[in-house]
Amino acid sequence: MARVKDWVGKHVIVTGGSEGIGAAVAEAFAGRGAQVSLIARRKLPLRDTAKRLGADWAAADVTSADQLASAITELEQRNGPCEVIACCAGLALPGRFLEVRPDEFEAQMSANYLGAVHAVRRVLPGMVERSRGKILLVSSTSAFLGITGYTAYGPTKASIRQLALCLRYEVEPKGVDVTVIYPADTDTPGLAMENTRKPVETKAITGSIEPMPAERVAEAAVRGLERGRHHIALDPLTRFFLAWANLPEDIARPFMRRTIAKALRGS
Repeated sequence: MARVKDWVGKHVIVTGGSEGIGAAVAEAFAGRGAQVSLIARRKLPLRDTAKRLGADWAAADVTSADQLASAITELEQRNGPCEVIACCAGLALPGRFLEVRPDEFEAQMSANYLGAVHAVRRVLPGMVERSRGKILLVSSTSAFLGITGYTAYGPTKASIRQLALCLRYEVEPKGVDVTVIYPADTDTPGLAMENTRKPVETKAITGSIEPMPAERVAEAAVRGLERGRHHIALDPLTRFFLAWANLPEDIARPFMRRTIAKALRGS
């Protein structure tokens, strides 16, 4: 993965950029001189955050592929091709399996997983054509660990991890890097809302975790991109899970790469 020492002038698009981890990631890039563009659903907080950071913005719901594509097109026309897409939009609606409404399962999959898919699909052709680009995906500790109350949320974050693992084989030979960050509970407005819905057993499991500042997550994400990291974990427990979860992939990757290269040479 290519290292980056200078973000000045590079166009970074952040989905979910109006608050929480997305706003913090945008601020970290802006502080390094990047040209930052924000996308989020709610226009007023989006506009206010963009003004505070000196960023551009376009309102769109990431669950709508058409809205998202239009917003990214508009931002690229104004600020140049996207060098980094940071997919930070998402939500958590915890609850026991039979108590979570069917539409809430769909809403979380649409926002947390398909929202990232839509964003990446829109910018990836240009990145491949230019032979450079970086994709930042936000997963979670719950991608590794079954947590009661997260039957709707946890699978969406596991899907993000699996998307990254599969996508890397396709895009890295073309100059595009994929990075996943796995934050534990982070002090954001989204977590405050999430806490109002947690069943008692979920609170018992997660209550001992001190939420980390969104700024810490953002700084780790940007530093990870700069250092060429594929996976970023911030706390000891997530690092432990990540090391074990990555072991099969690390063993299989050389074989997979050789097989892919051989197949492509013969095609």
